[in-house]
Amino acid sequence: MLFPTKYAIGIVSDEGVELLIHIGMDTVGLDGKGFESLVAQGDHVTVGQKLICFDMDVIKDAGLVTETPVIITNQDAYTATITGTYPTTIQAGEDLMVATRI
Repeated sequence: MLFPTKYAIGIVSDEGVELLIHIGMDTVGLDGKGFESLVAQGDHVTVGQKLICFDMDVIKDAGLVTETPVIITNQDAYTATITGTYPTTIQAGEDLMVATRI
């Protein structure tokens, strides 16, 4: 699922984990300004593939929070173990969390 204003994206892993990645807080009000989708609804994506480009300064200049929650939306089927100490910046290829089927 790709939100029309491009501030959030939902993906489902091959194992069935449903994730919501929400860039910033209250960024829906930017109406897509500063965001560019790099994938389309229904695309199959791979590890390391870029999904969305965004301009962090647009978010900051609007006075909005830049933290980006990553949420397992089917928590009835999976639990998450956070890896590392947060807040921090995650680089491509690094684990953010490990999901385990309940």
